[in-house]
Amino acid sequence: MFDFNQQLSKFENKLYLSSPTMHGPELEYIKEAYETNWMSTVGENINEVEAMVCNLVGCKYSVALSAGTAALHMAVKLAGVTSGMRIFASDMTFDATVNPIVYEGGVPIFIDTEYDTWNMDPVALEKAFELYPDVKIVVVAHLYGTPGKIDEIKKICDAHGAKIIEDAAESFGATYKGKQTGIFGDFNAISFNGNKIVTGSSGGMFLTDSLEDANKVRKWSTQARENAPWYQHEELGYNYRMSNVIAGVVRGQLPYLNEHIAQKKAIYERYTEGLKDLPVSMNPFDAENSEPNYWLSCMIINPEAMCKQVRGEQEVLYVGEHGKSCPTEILDAIASINAEGRPIWKPMHMQPIYRMNGFVTREGNGRANTNAYISGGAVGTNGLPLDVGMDIFHRGLCLPSDNKMTVDQQDRIIEVIRECFK
Repeated sequence: MFDFNQQLSKFENKLYLSSPTMHGPELEYIKEAYETNWMSTVGENINEVEAMVCNLVGCKYSVALSAGTAALHMAVKLAGVTSGMRIFASDMTFDATVNPIVYEGGVPIFIDTEYDTWNMDPVALEKAFELYPDVKIVVVAHLYGTPGKIDEIKKICDAHGAKIIEDAAESFGATYKGKQTGIFGDFNAISFNGNKIVTGSSGGMFLTDSLEDANKVRKWSTQARENAPWYQHEELGYNYRMSNVIAGVVRGQLPYLNEHIAQKKAIYERYTEGLKDLPVSMNPFDAENSEPNYWLSCMIINPEAMCKQVRGEQEVLYVGEHGKSCPTEILDAIASINAEGRPIWKPMHMQPIYRMNGFVTREGNGRANTNAYISGGAVGTNGLPLDVGMDIFHRGLCLPSDNKMTVDQQDRIIEVIRECFK
């Protein structure tokens, strides 16, 4: 139990969860855009960034857009989502994975998480197709930079004639069986948001091997202008293209991708070593088949080491207990020394906006079990919680993972976490 009356030294400057790491070339490319007056949504920075990402990821075409969410929206539109259409989607993710489905009138059906990678559970996905055999589109996210079980998910989707939209927003640079995430779906998206492993301050990208799809996204993202001497519009368009200024930041960042991944991996390994004798474990990955980009280092507390914690919609209460802790106590303790952690993504099926949507666990429709797990810890026939995403959210947290964090600063974080279990 952490003693908040301790007079602990605070970091002079706040230690962030994952802030941008600049190197210098970014400013030169921004300056180039300024000096050549290519400040809009065309220019050399955009051309170079699209080519560089294709070379890094291994796709044939890419389209630079204003955000990863814009790329997902374009993917949803290309996939043919229409009003009332049910779509399977990862449950434990940021809502940007899911919202574009609703932009086009689709209805997300959430697929529970599995413990091995904290990503979509293939067993639950197969169960979902039994319950909703009409579904033909699956949106898959790779949580915190860790690839999901792509081969298993793809095999299931192929058997049911379903297309995959791959949300690789958090996993740029991560690999599965030697291939980069962002090329496994029929339609793919990455993000350059301010906290990502490579940033443009904002921005994202649609990735594909289809020239036809790339050209459609280019057209739709520039207000769907037709090839006419005047502004001619025959279908709905969007103002989604990346600016040449933002592209300058991304262009300067991309050569440092592997360096950033190595720094993030070192942070993950130091946490693993520093916390190894506590009743916790780090966010897992399939070491045989995948290499994460280690974007965020996360941990989960063993069930028997959890003190009492209750979360409402916006409030949380916990009761400290010697030898035990909970995510809220640890996050409060980290914050007390001027450092930033974060709860695990709250699963989509628990969000008020999506609470009435379908939710499928590996044992079937999970809605009837939700309240039972909150109050009594209901488990399935395998002895595990019926709602895996809710369980990880309840016991897990994201640790400070900024790649500018020094070893001494990280040791201080580890010390604070250890104090919480005394």
